[in-house]
Amino acid sequence: MKIKYITAVIVTLMLTMTACEDTTDVIGTSLIGDVDKLHIEADTFDVASETIPTGPVLSRSINAYLGRIKDPETNNLIKGDIMIQFNTRNNFNMLAENLITSRDADNKVIADSCEIRLYYKSFVGDSLAQMKVTAYEMSKPMEENTMYYSSFDPMTAGYVKTDAFQQSRTYTLQDHTQSVADRTSSDYTPNIRFVMNGKYTDKNGVTYNNFGTYIMRKYYETPENFRDVYKFIHNINPGFFFKTINGIGSMAKIYSAQLFVHFRYSNGGTETKASTAFVSTEEVLQTTTFTNEEETLEKLINDQTCTYLKTPAGLFTQLTLPISDKTVVVDGVSKLIRGIETGHQNDSINTAKLEIFRKNNQVQTFYSLGIPQTLLLVPLDDLESFFISNKVADYNTTFLATYSSTRNSYTFNNIAGLINMMIKKKKEGTISENWNKVVLVPVTTEYSKTSSSSSVSVLSKVMHDMSLTSTRLMKGTDTDSPIKLSIIYGKFSEQ
Repeated sequence: MKIKYITAVIVTLMLTMTACEDTTDVIGTSLIGDVDKLHIEADTFDVASETIPTGPVLSRSINAYLGRIKDPETNNLIKGDIMIQFNTRNNFNMLAENLITSRDADNKVIADSCEIRLYYKSFVGDSLAQMKVTAYEMSKPMEENTMYYSSFDPMTAGYVKTDAFQQSRTYTLQDHTQSVADRTSSDYTPNIRFVMNGKYTDKNGVTYNNFGTYIMRKYYETPENFRDVYKFIHNINPGFFFKTINGIGSMAKIYSAQLFVHFRYSNGGTETKASTAFVSTEEVLQTTTFTNEEETLEKLINDQTCTYLKTPAGLFTQLTLPISDKTVVVDGVSKLIRGIETGHQNDSINTAKLEIFRKNNQVQTFYSLGIPQTLLLVPLDDLESFFISNKVADYNTTFLATYSSTRNSYTFNNIAGLINMMIKKKKEGTISENWNKVVLVPVTTEYSKTSSSSSVSVLSKVMHDMSLTSTRLMKGTDTDSPIKLSIIYGKFSEQ
């Protein structure tokens, strides 16, 4: 008899039944004949939860966030400052120097103007909120082989000198320096613009009329420094740090940045305006330094009515899986809470379904932060190494769940592998202090094609969600918990 096949069929059947029923009991014994007998038993367990601080998280995102807002639900103040490096194309070339007609009184090449534009397609907050940002040139680049966390501040870390070249800008995201016709045209992309036309002094003490002139003259001196990214960020420009210094009310999601150098050149005897651009891409670093109000976060951690998920670098929810028996005090009376393994030492855990319900916002406003869409469930002991090692969910000990607006919840359909691993470690005596604790982490994911000709995609990246999200979850307790773990046990016996 193909026992494994029959087991799989019955377990699938049981999953369907548990998905449709709110409660489970002992639901079957004599399912396979007289010789082999599969005993199926189901039970549910209460799961306790709590809010924990994320601390700094590994920042790996192609997007960056600039601004400062207050979460209307929790009153937490969040500030985002960004570091951006610029890329140069392989075998980059500018026009021949003798063609450039933008010249100073000494007939040296100059840039007519220079600017940096930070492009965004979405934002959180009020587009009319007045903000002020200062762009500081960095004194050394951030390196690719170094891990940077959400708390990394180039200024305090010594990557920006106190006398660094800087340019400040007061702005609103709805840019009223542009006409309504321009802002509403199909080819317009909203951006925050920094004009870099003030005098610029390089690290050798040479002064130029603007930053663009510095870029042009350095190119004509040593074109090789513009031929690859490493040389460019180490020898020409390490990048810029954009720091919010005033204002509250908006946070822009920056998806691209460009450094433009504008000049004129001779085109068949006709003077023509032109520009060259250096762009932020995935080949260079782009990171956000996030700052939260620690006092506000501490109040949320101590809130016993719910738990929280807040990104970026804010709050996670931690669950304690009831593997073993536990004694708790309820209304002054000690009570024994039965664990998953109790009475089932010789049984197999075939399925384990976990559902966590969300609590609706208490404050309804246009400026509310979004709901995390994807959660990673990961053992607490493996939380940091998971992201450092660029792991993906294996659906054995780490799992993904997406938000269901229909049920207002996140469902992990089968975490049996994780529970079996915990039970095994307990039997072997290799458990740690946090052996039965897991963490819910908001993440973003990426999928890649298995080949250029294939339509099949596989999970290739799982990263911390660095966008602005916030939600409350139902608070789990040791008894009468709104968070339930549904278990299906199976055991074969002979008569």
